[in-house]
Formats: sequence, structure tokens, C-alpha cells
Amino acid sequence: MNKEEHFLINRFNELADVAFNRNIYTNTEFLNINEINILESVKNKLPPVRINLTGGNNYAERKIAIFSPMEIYYQEEIPVSIIKIAPKNSKYADNLTHRDYLGAILNLGIVRSKIGDIFIKDNIAYIYCMSDIAEYISENLTKVKHTFIDNEVLPVNNSVDIKPTLKNITGTISNVRLDSVISTAFNMSRNSIIVYIENGKVFVNGKLITSNGYSIKENDIISVRGLGRFVFNRVLKETKKGRNLISIDLYV
Repeated sequence: MNKEEHFLINRFNELADVAFNRNIYTNTEFLNINEINILESVKNKLPPVRINLTGGNNYAERKIAIFSPMEIYYQEEIPVSIIKIAPKNSKYADNLTHRDYLGAILNLGIVRSKIGDIFIKDNIAYIYCMSDIAEYISENLTKVKHTFIDNEVLPVNNSVDIKPTLKNITGTISNVRLDSVISTAFNMSRNSIIVYIENGKVFVNGKLITSNGYSIKENDIISVRGLGRFVFNRVLKETKKGRNLISIDLYV
């Protein structure tokens, strides 16, 4: 265990202890998928509290952990807001990416843990962030790359229907195993994918997987740090040569 992991576990213990002893809600900032995996591995060793993970969106990968007492008689709002960003003039706007939006926000001096997932649709971005930083971002973010933008802060609720953009990919593999499926998703060789798996950069449904031959199931969500993530839909059919034709939805 490195220093960062030790600090993180201590933080989980501290938040759970406060929730348990003071009978209040406590929460982390946004956790990445590796940090969520660490929380899952130690949650049974924490003080007896409820732990709810949410990113403000059912499709979110980055999530906050909310600690609450087993018996509590009030409900607190999730401390997450959405910033909707649109170009002032769409005709002359850059084709902005996740990296462009994130870079512009971090350049305001904001730490990464304050920012959750970023969804882009029709060149409009929906950025999930901690509520305590939302107004600051809204007031100070005026341009992304070379594009001047308008923005507004929205509450997190069911009326905001934001889904990721998915690209369907098909390919054939001999066995439905982790390295083969990832190489199909990102159009890379199996040997290059093995490096990611062995270096602890691959997660299946939020769980760290370090076995190249791990068997993938229908609707598993695979995340590869540095490459992206995708949903393994299913095996469509077996080809005449005995290979498996698979369907994948890649987050873009």
C-alpha cells in the first residue's frame, strides 16, 4: 500500500466515524474508479454506516461516496451540480472534446477531485461538479480553447436526462476474455493491452482486474485508464471458422 492509498483509507475511516458518532451525513469529493475500488475493499472494516456511491448520473464513472448513519430521519441533497456549457456562436465554435473542457476548468485552479464526469452532446457539455465550486466555475469560465461560451448551473435531478455518446463496434475473437475484448474495443494488439492489465489500469464494473484471461459477461462495463471505457454487449454469433462475433459500445 502506497502513501496515497493509506491516506485515502484513513479519510474513509474519518468520514465514516463522523457520520456514525455525530449522526450526520458526510461525503468524499469525486473518486476515480481505482479509489472506488479501494473503498469497496475496506468498507466492511469501517464504522457501521450506510455508503452510497453517486456521480449524479446513472452513467457516471467518477462518483462521490456518501456516508450516513444506519438510522437517520432526514434526507440531504446530493452535493453535486451540473454546469451546462454551450458556445456563444455555434457556427464558429471549435469541436470541443472532454480534454478541452477539463483543461479549461483545471486552469481555473480547481483540483480534479472537484470534477465528476463530463458528457458532450451536439457540442454542448454537461459537467458534473461539487456544488460548492459550481458558481465559481460558472462565473470564471468564459472560454474553452478558442471558443467563447455561455454556461448555467443546473441542479442534479431526474428531469436532466443526459446520456453518453456511444459508438458501436463489432469484431471477431477466439475467446471472450479480457485482453481480446479490450484489443477489439480500442483496435490495439493483445500484447499492448497486456501492459495495461498488468499495471493495474483495467477495471470491470469498478473492480480491478489483473488477469488477462478474465471472462467477460454480457453488459460488463470495462474501463481502461488512459484509453477509455466501453460496454461489452454480447456475443452476436459464432462464425463459420468458430470465432465469436462480439458487439461493444464504446464511450466517445
